[in-house]
Amino acid sequence: MKREDKGIIIAELTEQIKKSGHFYIADIEGLNAGQTTDLRRECFKNNIKLVVAKNTLLRKAIKDSGRDIQGMDSVFAGPSSVMFTDVANAPAKLIKDFRRRSDKPILKGAFVEEDVYIGDEQLDALVSVKSKFELIADVVAMLQTPIRNVIGALQSGGNTITGVLKTLEEKKS
Repeated sequence: MKREDKGIIIAELTEQIKKSGHFYIADIEGLNAGQTTDLRRECFKNNIKLVVAKNTLLRKAIKDSGRDIQGMDSVFAGPSSVMFTDVANAPAKLIKDFRRRSDKPILKGAFVEEDVYIGDEQLDALVSVKSKFELIADVVAMLQTPIRNVIGALQSGGNTITGVLKTLEEKKS
């Protein structure tokens, strides 16, 4: 591969890393053509971009992107494919679902929510990771619960007083 071609690939990978909030590095070696096509199709359905890249080019692109991936050096061995996404746990769910039919892909590492996860044993933890938007929604829901309770109590109290007044009025008549 020519130096210019490598430079273009590194630039494209760097741009994708900067653009995507999260990326997963997985080993898909050993999947046959049909399985690879199925994996790519599932990635497309879930808005995940799947790219196969040389480890040296990928390492350089990550370094150029400015992402802090300390401790991730061990994942750059053997064949690697990268899954880029904006939803933190989407690739983890996809991998877990795909592995019901096949023994691959194997998770090598992930960069999710500014944190590094190494190894396939992290897959269950990554499936349960919530995105920033999901966490904000949870906080908003927790803040709304006490307000709803107060409003509900006030409204039910108002209904009770109205009922008592109507009953007293009917007794006078």
